[in-house]
Amino acid sequence: MTTELTTPNRRRRAGAIAAAAALAVALPLSAGTPALADPNFPSPEGNTNIASIATYADLIAELDRIERTSRFGVEVTTLAEVGTEVATSEQGRDLYVATVGEGPEAVWLQGRIHGNEPYGTESLLAVLKELGTNGSPDWELLRETYTFHVIPMYNPDGSELNIRHTVLQDGSEQRIDLNRDWGEGKFVAAESEAFYEYWTMVDPAFAVDIHHQGLKTEYGTGDDVTLSLGISLAPGGPTLPGIEGGAYDVLTRQMHVHVYDELAKYGNINMDRYQVGGSLEIDIKGGVVSAMMLGFDYKGLNPEGHSNPAIFFETSGNTSDGSLGQKARGKSIRQNVLALQELLLGMATGEVQQEDPARWEEIPHAPVTGYQTDTGVIPIP
Repeated sequence: MTTELTTPNRRRRAGAIAAAAALAVALPLSAGTPALADPNFPSPEGNTNIASIATYADLIAELDRIERTSRFGVEVTTLAEVGTEVATSEQGRDLYVATVGEGPEAVWLQGRIHGNEPYGTESLLAVLKELGTNGSPDWELLRETYTFHVIPMYNPDGSELNIRHTVLQDGSEQRIDLNRDWGEGKFVAAESEAFYEYWTMVDPAFAVDIHHQGLKTEYGTGDDVTLSLGISLAPGGPTLPGIEGGAYDVLTRQMHVHVYDELAKYGNINMDRYQVGGSLEIDIKGGVVSAMMLGFDYKGLNPEGHSNPAIFFETSGNTSDGSLGQKARGKSIRQNVLALQELLLGMATGEVQQEDPARWEEIPHAPVTGYQTDTGVIPIP
């Protein structure tokens, strides 16, 4: 959606920093300082306190609280209440989604598809709270422009087990990566079937997925990276330029260019582009957000071939290698909240769509040597 940048919209956009200061997340980032990571962000000592990570019970309690205290109509439902054919996780847990806003276009926000990547849950709960209670012009604009579908804990089973995967309950105890369970054959995990059907009901305009990536340093400087900006089908790569006439190849880059520029103003957020293997761009068709862009039709539930652009954020640190220090928890969550807020406002005002997509190359990254695909590496000659 492209919205003309009127003077009121510019005023709203200028108020974003002030609105961000009110977000209920501990340890706010300090603006005006060099964009270098705190050496303890995330913790290199391996002292993750699992007791501090939001549990499934915490999720339910917080969603209930947000719904009850909402001023602007947050509605919390389970997929069982929505009526999807498959409606619970492999271990039988309800799958929760919260909606808010009255805009004509839907936006899909998801977190913790990998159970050992916890801050997507807390980041989305913080954003949901603001959407439900904040009466500032920025948040009002977002509610007027979009209807948000927020999935704070995509993988409740893996979250409770503190593992990346879900575990099949068919007697095999096979571990399934829910972020690789989309494809041309069939879904294996219950969560995949459930959220896929819900996606076909929503038909979002765009989507954002929040992840963790472990510890990372910036190519060329060695500085700690706190946030990597990712697109699961590489811009200019084998797949994305051919989708929707190349529109997603442009828009996804514009989205991240905008996030990069806006977050650089806050300080203490050191960003780069998401890569794997040191120098490879990912071009994974089996990922959830990739399948959204590809318009996958399963069981005839998407006959119109709906598709939508999607990007993801990768916060440094995870629970598996013990690199989520409690000291940096608030900073990690807050940078996700700020990234989402800046992106959503930029999309609503049309500023994102005016960005130069070629500036994607200016976001720090290693020289690209190839593409990591579902079936192997495609080297660049």
